[in-house]
Amino acid sequence: MEWLGWLSSVCLSNLGKRDGWGEPDGRRAHLEAMGCGQARKRRTIAGMRGGRLPWVLSLVLCTAGAWLAEAQFQPAQWFGDGGRRVRNLGDSGRRWAQYEGEMQNPLDDPPDAWEETEFAFARLRFRSQRARGWYLPWGIDANQADRLFSKVLRRLTRIHVRSVEHIVDVDSDEMFAWPFLYAVSVGDFELTDSQAARLREYLRRGGFLMVDDFHGESEWDEFNRVLVRILPDAEVIELPDDHPIFRTVYDLKQRVQIPGLNVVRGRGYERGGVNPHWRAAVDAKGRVQVAMCFNMDVGDAWEWADSPEYPEEYATMAYKLGVNYVVYSLTH
Repeated sequence: MEWLGWLSSVCLSNLGKRDGWGEPDGRRAHLEAMGCGQARKRRTIAGMRGGRLPWVLSLVLCTAGAWLAEAQFQPAQWFGDGGRRVRNLGDSGRRWAQYEGEMQNPLDDPPDAWEETEFAFARLRFRSQRARGWYLPWGIDANQADRLFSKVLRRLTRIHVRSVEHIVDVDSDEMFAWPFLYAVSVGDFELTDSQAARLREYLRRGGFLMVDDFHGESEWDEFNRVLVRILPDAEVIELPDDHPIFRTVYDLKQRVQIPGLNVVRGRGYERGGVNPHWRAAVDAKGRVQVAMCFNMDVGDAWEWADSPEYPEEYATMAYKLGVNYVVYSLTH
């Protein structure tokens, strides 16, 4: 792609020959032309007033053409049925760079991102025919929510928790290495027969799945349709206040609905999900296999816990609930 750089340099050098444009350092001029720096923006506006609009358009067209051509030849990946094409970030050094294009709020890795620990917050990457803007349903709140919760779990328990999440693809047998899985927006769940069978075996072996952020009866019906394929014989119950899962670490006999940031200052619920439900699919011995946070958005509370706009009451409840669920999954 050397010709792209040459073309961009020619455009910039021509601009540099005109009064009020360009800098002695071509690289600096290139950065400024791409939009870096308020001073350059002011000079561009001044240049427009001086009748240089054709040169501005030339610069925009050259830069946009080079970017589009580069993107066309940049390696890309397709991520599952209903996925979308994203740039391959390559060897960036970030642990989950290949999935960041599907995440809502990816963060830079901390220094200990590659540390091997006894536990990591494992998020399930599933397929869906829907997209949520620039991210996919499985990646809602990722990975800021995952990392803040991992930090709290490490602080409040004696579990050796990794600072970054672990992404477990629904097609991978790697899920059998992780006792706890988290899935979000499960009203958008799409599973093949083999994926449903893998999850069934995972839960049969003692795995634990926490599902979150689905609201209203239509989304419940969509998730329940998938759940029946995973666990056709499971019993779905409303967890009683005295259930062991509410007493593993914190006493959560008294609970409140955990809203998302988008509704926390309003009615407190979304998409018709007025009343909160702490439901579960249990096996024949009563062990919780799938814990369901229905008409709630626990992940949003984790993600925005340090935001002044999100109330402490809901963030605290969300973290306590998550800690209890993790410890339950490790001890039952």
